[in-house]
Amino acid sequence: MSVIDLHCDTIYKLFNYPNLSEDDLYKNNLSIDIKRLKQADYLCQCFALFLDLKETATPFKTCSDMLKLYKKSLEKNSQYISSALNYHDILKNKKENKISSILTIEEGGALEGKLSNLDYFYKNGVRLITLTWNYPNEIGFPNYDFKYKDKGLTSFGFEVLEKMNELNMIIDVSHLSDQGFLDVYENSKQPFVATHSNSRFITNHPRNLTDDMIKKLSTSGGIMGINFEKSFLGKSSKGRLEEMLSHIKHIKNVGGIDVISIGSDFDGIETPSEINNCSEMYKLADILKINNFTENDIEKILYKNALRVIKNTL
Repeated sequence: MSVIDLHCDTIYKLFNYPNLSEDDLYKNNLSIDIKRLKQADYLCQCFALFLDLKETATPFKTCSDMLKLYKKSLEKNSQYISSALNYHDILKNKKENKISSILTIEEGGALEGKLSNLDYFYKNGVRLITLTWNYPNEIGFPNYDFKYKDKGLTSFGFEVLEKMNELNMIIDVSHLSDQGFLDVYENSKQPFVATHSNSRFITNHPRNLTDDMIKKLSTSGGIMGINFEKSFLGKSSKGRLEEMLSHIKHIKNVGGIDVISIGSDFDGIETPSEINNCSEMYKLADILKINNFTENDIEKILYKNALRVIKNTL
């Protein structure tokens, strides 16, 4: 069964660990590599250029350097994987028996407060931006420990939102403050997404979405990707399938089946979940089937909902 995963931090790992290089995108000891993506019949993997602003004094340059490694990685493995800039590229790559790769940025601080940098990343293939991570930036505020819960987008943040709509880029509200979420909902002319966020009703964590957010996301035509990080799922020492199931059931009841997708956060989560790597995504399909989700429901969660948003936005 095909899979679209909205978020992973694999490129960050390849970039920051000297024992790894672009050659390792095909086969590595991380949770995602091309060999296992192919085994698991992935239709598309979104690769994030992730920045920790405390690790760099030059976020734009660091993100640009990471982008260069990403491009080299795809070039070296062009017989297996190809960049997708839009829905039609995904269909084309599928016909050529290639996995599609969508390039994203996790941390809007990479723009350094300049719309010209947004244009630069768009021209270089970025099609989705997670507006914030765990620190305030020029765009807005994170929901880190609810500290900035009531702070919304900055004036520059509203400019970025408008420009991303104009470019048909996907706006990602994972990590964004509650007020920032509301600002995006009220002002975006395009569907938006929460690439790797779960239900706050099931697990009261600031990174998760309230029922009201889930409803608003659903009515806007957007989606949220189930995150495999243990602390977003529950209280166990490992992200469990039963916990994923609880979140999915609740989100379905609140926002409908069409709002649910996958945002594993592979290679970014602290410890592996019961789905240890991308080749084991079948485990989620199996538990959904056992719990009376239809084949169409499962397909929507694994790839159809994400593909719809890509088609309607990119």
